Amino acid sequence: MTPKRAVLVTRPSGQAADLCDALSSRGYKAFSQPLLELRGLPELSPEAQGYINQLDNYQHLIFISGNAVRFGMDKIQAQWPQLPDGIKVYAIGDSTAAMLAEYGVEAISAGPAMTSESLLSLPQLEAVGGQNVLIVKGLGGRSALRETLSKRGALVDELACYQRLCPVLAPGELAKKLSNWKIDLILISSGEGLCNLLTLLSPAETINLYPVPVIVPSRRVARMAEDAGFTRVYTAENASNAAMLDMVEKSSSTSESK
Repeated sequence: MTPKRAVLVTRPSGQAADLCDALSSRGYKAFSQPLLELRGLPELSPEAQGYINQLDNYQHLIFISGNAVRFGMDKIQAQWPQLPDGIKVYAIGDSTAAMLAEYGVEAISAGPAMTSESLLSLPQLEAVGGQNVLIVKGLGGRSALRETLSKRGALVDELACYQRLCPVLAPGELAKKLSNWKIDLILISSGEGLCNLLTLLSPAETINLYPVPVIVPSRRVARMAEDAGFTRVYTAENASNAAMLDMVEKSSSTSESK
């Protein structure tokens, strides 16, 4: 019987334990090395605070990740213990919607794809001309959601409530961990995580990693991985634990059959 693989989980600190436990329960050797560091903004800018103060002027409120809920809802509820009547709330996926439910907020989920494109396909966000939209997000990130909604005539503001940083590791430290742990499968949760992986490796270390299979959460990130040089890229249905686990099993079956 082929030994189970050593899997690297790259979720941010505090968000990897459930996935690692699930992998271990299936016989895999799970190791955690965050490729994103998340920090809430200690203070919002006056402009951002103004968005919260005038939340009742918005018709649509969009949370683009579970982290947006985690860092954003506390700031919003400090001003609005209950959200204004008439505002539609959207979640990028079911897990984000479930997090909003913990705050007593019912959200429209964009479904299993968990992408900006799936949010934009919702019928409630098709005819938004002249309507006000607030997107809760981290600093930076993709602009596709804002740009498309603006093209549809919406007036779009962005509430950045946390920042995503590349972890600080000494030169060669990540490559040494990968070697010591004998990692033969890497789970990437986002495009930014993939970029940070490449940042933390030297060019030679990156080349050595190209044959290692990677599992990514979307076709967009898969293209990024392929363009970077990875030769065995598997695309999960989304970034959830369940989708990642499913693709780990499928990719393992593929490898064992060769």
